[in-house]
Amino acid sequence: MILIVGSIRLPPENLDAARPVMSRMVSASRAEDGCEEYSYAEDVLEPGLIRVAERWKDQAALDRHFKTQHIAEWRSAWPSLGIGDRKLVAYTVEHSQST
Repeated sequence: MILIVGSIRLPPENLDAARPVMSRMVSASRAEDGCEEYSYAEDVLEPGLIRVAERWKDQAALDRHFKTQHIAEWRSAWPSLGIGDRKLVAYTVEHSQST
């Protein structure tokens, strides 16, 4: 399993414009084969900070994700939305347990 955790940042005044673009990205990603979780969440204390959490079945699924049209469209929207600060880390997880 591949877990991606991190954040992106955009100017708070661009959040209204970003929400529908992020919604399309999340919906399309969740529909992909091998996507087990995909979410963006606005930080309640820091306007413009979006928390990212993704869980992929394996590296092959993530590799396919990076080649999709919706990720290309999402990335092409970054300049107009002011997204510049991205901090995402991918982890390979051998096993997990509920706590």
